[in-house]
Amino acid sequence: MKHSIIFLRAAVLGATLVASGCYYPPPAYPVTVGAPASFDRSFAAAAGAMRDQGLAIGTEDRAAGMIIATAGSATVSASVRQQADGSVRVQFDATGARDPALIDRISRSYDARMGR
Repeated sequence: MKHSIIFLRAAVLGATLVASGCYYPPPAYPVTVGAPASFDRSFAAAAGAMRDQGLAIGTEDRAAGMIIATAGSATVSASVRQQADGSVRVQFDATGARDPALIDRISRSYDARMGR
């Protein structure tokens, strides 16, 4: 009987040590950085990005979500739209641009202004 109590205690101690050696990482949760972009913030960032790249804004219609700017022979437009899910979609288009990297630079300026 004494041996069975010692064996039982040893078994419990062994099970405790084995279980304490297992590591279970915490569940992964998505990390949200900041709040979703608002229409006003996105519109202002789009206009600012165009100015950053030396474009002169001719039309800035917040109600229509349109910004039209020029630089030399290039005309660049920005369309800012509120989506049904609450997100904001911003699209830049250029016509007559001799600089193929112009839209890319505007997009990078926009991202920087949005903190991305």
